[in-house]
Amino acid sequence: MINAIALASLILFGGLFLGFILTLKKSIKRKLIIWGLITMFIITPFLGWIISIIVGIIEGDGFAAVGMMMLLFPLFFVIGLVLLIVGIVRKEALP
Repeated sequence: MINAIALASLILFGGLFLGFILTLKKSIKRKLIIWGLITMFIITPFLGWIISIIVGIIEGDGFAAVGMMMLLFPLFFVIGLVLLIVGIVRKEALP
């Protein structure tokens, strides 16, 4: 179980690093779009899974882990979706 959590953490940190690299010297609009996508497709599944598994281990109940996943996945996904939509509809600032 610890190896799975370590692998998920490695993928999560790799995705965060990729996000930082992709947003260097970009406009706010581009940053919001990239971070929205990274939040929805990298941060949501892996961070939600890590937190849920840890809660399940602490509680000693698999249903606690599933319940936590059911709460975290939509929450994180909506945050990423809001970032993406704000990035899409935002107008570029004039130089």
